Amino acid sequence: MIKIKFKNGDKVRVIAGDHKGTEGEIVELIREKNKAIVLGVNVVKRHTKPNAQNPQGGIIEKEAPIAISNLSLLTAEGETTRIGYRMEDGKKVRVSRKTNEAI
Repeated sequence: MIKIKFKNGDKVRVIAGDHKGTEGEIVELIREKNKAIVLGVNVVKRHTKPNAQNPQGGIIEKEAPIAISNLSLLTAEGETTRIGYRMEDGKKVRVSRKTNEAI
């Protein structure tokens, strides 16, 4: 298992795979599988039977997990960067490797 440096709410860009170039926000991290669910990326259709939450049933679109290795963090300027760490005032802070700014 690799160290995941992303957090929920991070803006990311897909750098590899079928959805290369698309951007979105991380909604959920699945640490056991090294995957993340990104809003608006890797949307799949799921055929569901009628149930209590969806009495009509039918086809539901939802985001499927995407591998962490295919994601890159976006800076405020909109460019991709890797993530590093630094100690500031006794606290561990995530840092952009490209701009050297705290995230």
